[in-house]
Amino acid sequence: MSARPLPVSTPAEQGVDAHGIQAFVDAVEAAPEIEPHSLMILRHGRLVASGWWAPYTADRPHLLYSLSKSFTSTAAGLAVAEGLVDLDAPVISYFPEFEAEITDPRSRAMLVRHVASMASGHLDETWTEALALDRAEPVRGFLLIPPDRDPGTVFAYNQPATYTLAAIVQRQSGQSLTEYLRPRLLDPLGIGEAAWVQHPRGRDMGFTGLHAATDAVARLGLLYLQDGVWEGRRLLPSSWVAEATRTHIATAGRTPEGAGSDWQQGYGFQFWMARHGYRGDGAYGQFCVVLPEHDAVIATTAATERMQQLLDAVWNHLLPAFGPAPLTDRDDEDKALQHRLDRLALPPVTADREPALRSGIRLTPEGGHCPAQPTLTAVEVTREDGTWRLTLVEGDDRLVLPLPGSTWAVEEDPLPTATSGGWTTQDTLSADVLFLETPHRLTITGTPATGTFTAHWHTTPLHAGPLSRQRAPRA
Repeated sequence: MSARPLPVSTPAEQGVDAHGIQAFVDAVEAAPEIEPHSLMILRHGRLVASGWWAPYTADRPHLLYSLSKSFTSTAAGLAVAEGLVDLDAPVISYFPEFEAEITDPRSRAMLVRHVASMASGHLDETWTEALALDRAEPVRGFLLIPPDRDPGTVFAYNQPATYTLAAIVQRQSGQSLTEYLRPRLLDPLGIGEAAWVQHPRGRDMGFTGLHAATDAVARLGLLYLQDGVWEGRRLLPSSWVAEATRTHIATAGRTPEGAGSDWQQGYGFQFWMARHGYRGDGAYGQFCVVLPEHDAVIATTAATERMQQLLDAVWNHLLPAFGPAPLTDRDDEDKALQHRLDRLALPPVTADREPALRSGIRLTPEGGHCPAQPTLTAVEVTREDGTWRLTLVEGDDRLVLPLPGSTWAVEEDPLPTATSGGWTTQDTLSADVLFLETPHRLTITGTPATGTFTAHWHTTPLHAGPLSRQRAPRA
């Protein structure tokens, strides 16, 4: 179905100072360790500002990492409303085939509400251990790990908890999360393409792996801001919105971030509480920030390990921009902001030198290995009709990319990428490859004189696999 566009307004009409949005953009663009990809700001149900840093675009799905959890929470809320899932039922009751071997009393006492709130009783992340115990059925592996404390008494950010919640919804509904959500949430909200990484085949992972456009994130946030109502129709029970977005378990002292950070404010049902409002968030800066006190939603995608710095920029610049009433005589400021947002772009590699190299060459990893993951076994540089091309080699797999110099060249097949780069000196090749459906950038530096190259990720992919997997899953 074609999505109905979100209602649009100028910032001033909704009481938002365009200078604050400009200051936010200034802050994230000036931060060397933040690579912004998108921004959407909604106030009073209207889209007042949006922008994508080219070559990222509005219609392209983006890997949301753990922001996927908030969509899983919504699926759980719908399943509870339909009587498919009981929050106060033991988790083991949904997996009777494991009943005989799950003997630890804490494991048996774990309720659905405990896994929904990251309060399974474990003190640490257990995904690796659960997979080691049973890769084919991680729920079994998880339940075989005895909790350290009574369920419901301690927080641990623990991926198998969300995975198990997602598995219960999928088992009870007989559908994948994406299939279950499509008629109940995605279509009513006007969310288009949404694709989830699966493990095992047929089961959406739930805790990560959802690829969707920033618009989908903004619409989910707006649904929660509007108490589960969309265009006059109730999609999600008000009771679930209230339960999902309140503190169920304290997180202070239970996360690596410092005291007072936005990860120390408590946890709901797959939503984080924050210093202001609440949020869904995913690795490297995928945020859905809901601010009931300001009647606002802020959605971002990015590539950064400095997630608190990105949130600080929201608090420092966007919060003060939300005023109590419409602003007058602000047409010039609003137009200047729109002009800025329409021209957002990530800077390309500066590469405009003529190389000493006159024909193709095959480069091998410097020192005999490549620090990039997955491992590149070689890089080939070729020239045809005066045009240089770069081939990334992983064993038998080859990804051929253009070398366009100081601009971005976008390729859709076989993988959505944007490449920039070429020769930065006569004997130095530099190229950046953006995997456009993810938060990931790979930098390649080659030296034909030594016949070697280095490669590194700016943000390391959390889903293992070859480069061909750095995209939204499709049939």
